[in-house]
Amino acid sequence: MNPDARHARLRDRYKLHPDIVKLGWVSFLTDLSSEMIFAVFAVFFTTIAGAPVAFLGLVEGMADFSAASLSYWSGRWSDRSGKRKVFALGGYAFSTLAKTLLLVSTSVAALGVFRVVERLGKGFRGPPRDAWLATLSDPARRGLSFGIHKALDKAGAVLGPLLAYGLLRWTGESAAGYQTLFWIAVVPALLSMGLLVSVTDPVGAPQAQESVVHNWQSLSPDFKRFMLPAGIFALGYYSLGFLLVKAHTLGLGTTDIVLLYAGFNLSCVVCAPMVGWLADRIGRRRVVLLGYALYGLINLGAWFVDSAGGLVLLFAVYGGFYAIEESQTKAFIADLEPQRRATAIGVYGFFTGLLYLPASLLAGALWALAPGYAFAAAATLSLAAIMLLSRWRPAKR
Repeated sequence: MNPDARHARLRDRYKLHPDIVKLGWVSFLTDLSSEMIFAVFAVFFTTIAGAPVAFLGLVEGMADFSAASLSYWSGRWSDRSGKRKVFALGGYAFSTLAKTLLLVSTSVAALGVFRVVERLGKGFRGPPRDAWLATLSDPARRGLSFGIHKALDKAGAVLGPLLAYGLLRWTGESAAGYQTLFWIAVVPALLSMGLLVSVTDPVGAPQAQESVVHNWQSLSPDFKRFMLPAGIFALGYYSLGFLLVKAHTLGLGTTDIVLLYAGFNLSCVVCAPMVGWLADRIGRRRVVLLGYALYGLINLGAWFVDSAGGLVLLFAVYGGFYAIEESQTKAFIADLEPQRRATAIGVYGFFTGLLYLPASLLAGALWALAPGYAFAAAATLSLAAIMLLSRWRPAKR
């Protein structure tokens, strides 16, 4: 094969639909906004606002539950109507409106309400947008498509904490400094909505109205089997905020933690396309298993780590795990359920989100006894999920 033909094949292999990239930039701007706030939220909530760590566990669990509460319904409505854009746009708008709450009040109650309400928007937009991505992507490059989208998404999460770091260094870690940060964070959220309006909605064929029971029965058996190991894993999947608090207990200041969080996101940006490429070649189930294993190792490391250097390594590995969990798990579900993708992704988000609440409550309770107990429980549940998923082989399609 001559060089020109070889280069043409390479271009075709890695060519993505332009709307996949546009949706990635929408996520970039949204994460830029959200992660400016989240990078400082756990420390601000427990130190400046004065909330106990156990209450942080409750708020984070409620936030995950709220994100899950609308996932099934938005996915089902999206599949039934054949529309994606209107649901994605509504979810992004809801999250943007929630951020304006911080411009009015930063009390413990207001912060808790913001965290929960903002996640409602994420849950509403997630399944339709991910089904949209699956529709736009070539099946042979679906892992790469989801990986590139996640890389752009988390690139905003790299820049967001860095902007938060620069702002806090400039304004100081005071109430006024945080208020300035919250005002600036609203701007990219508004820009993301403007960009999403310009993306064409690939309207599909609407489906007949059916009951919730029939809707569940219509999903593929392979997808339903996957829910068992996914559910067990979700019981140990506590908020990243606990690792950020762990960093604070080891003596890192707020600005140092912001940089640590930016490093985690940078690791995710680097790893997301690579794990997508890997999943397209060795299979997404194996890559999901790899993610479960990485999470177990992270928790074992967090149990024993007692230095800043060890934390940096843990957060770098966490970025690799997150790239798998947030992109390849959904690509895997899109493979398992080709007809009702938004519904399946919504069911997954709703089911696991229901389990995130007891997971975060359990982590908060165990943390109150000893932080190591929370990490040990998560590692044990990861191992159980690995054993179940490794014994199951989905039907080839």
